Amino acid sequence: MTKSKTLTLRERIQAQYAALSLVDRKLADLVLAREKDLLAYSATELAALAGVSKASTARFFKRLGFADFQAFRQHQRNGALQPSPLSRMAQQGTSASPLQHHMAQDVQQLQALAGSVTDASVLQAARLLAGAPRVWVVGYRNGYMAAFYAQALLSQLRAEVHLLNEGTGEDAELLAEIQPRDVLLAMDFRRRTRRLSQVVGIACDAGAALVLVSDARVSALAARAQALFICPPLDEPIFDSYVSAISLINFLATATLAQLPKKARARMAAIEQVHAQLADLEPPL
Repeated sequence: MTKSKTLTLRERIQAQYAALSLVDRKLADLVLAREKDLLAYSATELAALAGVSKASTARFFKRLGFADFQAFRQHQRNGALQPSPLSRMAQQGTSASPLQHHMAQDVQQLQALAGSVTDASVLQAARLLAGAPRVWVVGYRNGYMAAFYAQALLSQLRAEVHLLNEGTGEDAELLAEIQPRDVLLAMDFRRRTRRLSQVVGIACDAGAALVLVSDARVSALAARAQALFICPPLDEPIFDSYVSAISLINFLATATLAQLPKKARARMAAIEQVHAQLADLEPPL
């Protein structure tokens, strides 16, 4: 199994995830969710957190290609830290046309998105976003930009669209309002904060459906999603690009509009009337 030695832990799990048993998937989801902190746990502690036996934990790591749990721990110690803009600066080469190269990378992301998103998944997400009593949107760090954009678009189409991490410090008060049949639209991009998994867990436990926009095909969050959209990042640029995520959010808003055309039209007309009364917008050039 020489080739597997070069794979990261996440790649090993992704390669086998579809074939894993329910017990192994519990461990896989836990390991992916706590990837940064795995060295802090013993095999017994991981087994307890996943709700499985220690023997099942040992078999899980052997399935991934490790001789035992200690071999797995050594692999983690030897592994590289999660890529950061600083680390990627050192890997940058030169390009004859930097702008053209940059644009080509964005095109590559959009093409990857187009190849992975299906009409069925868009329809499912649009129906959830249109039919829910309330839509909650959340995103931290770089995900905040995408969350803000999603809330701005969806709130033009329907009422009761709320940004969970709006900066007022009332996260707990807002989370306590989530009810069954609500929808949580979450942005899950690297470098992740632990808060996102906590918020998703609370919302899902309260009965909300999860629409997830992520750069990770396999994760504890992805396993809970009713609709999942993958916007994989490129490792070459210094800064991650979110062009595919923004394009996807725009498209999801358009698909949601198609689910409630009369209500959305009436709401948008009312909003335009208020803008006219306020005279707050600059006239077209």
